[in-house]
Amino acid sequence: MSSPLAAAALHHAVLTAHGFRCWCTGQCQRPHKKGGGRCEAEHDGWTSKRGRLIHLIAAPADLLTPTLTAVTLPARELRAWCPDCYDHTRRAQRKTAATSAVPEQDGLFDLPESQAAVRGLL
Repeated sequence: MSSPLAAAALHHAVLTAHGFRCWCTGQCQRPHKKGGGRCEAEHDGWTSKRGRLIHLIAAPADLLTPTLTAVTLPARELRAWCPDCYDHTRRAQRKTAATSAVPEQDGLFDLPESQAAVRGLL
C-alpha cells in the first residue's frame, strides 16, 4: 500500500476509517451510480476510465478550509478523497462561495435620519 512521505500514520487512519475508498457521495456533482451513490475509487486501485493508479488523499470535507487550519485537523475530521472527486468538489465549493450572497452592505453609507436632515439630504 502506498502512503505519503509525511503524516503517513494520519493518512492511514483516515483511509482505514473510510474503508480505503473515496468518501464522496455526490459532493463532486456526479451521481456515482456504479458505487451505489458513493465514489467507487479505491486506494491503490486502477481506474478503468483513464487506466491510471489512484492514490487517495486525506482532506477536510470543506475543501475551502484554509491550509493552516487543515493541517492541524485530527483524523476524525478528515475525509478520503480520490483526485477527481477532490478537484470537482473544490471547484464546486469555490463556485458556490463566489456566487453566495455577500452580507448586507446596503447600510454602509446610510446616515441616521437626524444627520441626513441636518445635512439637507431629506
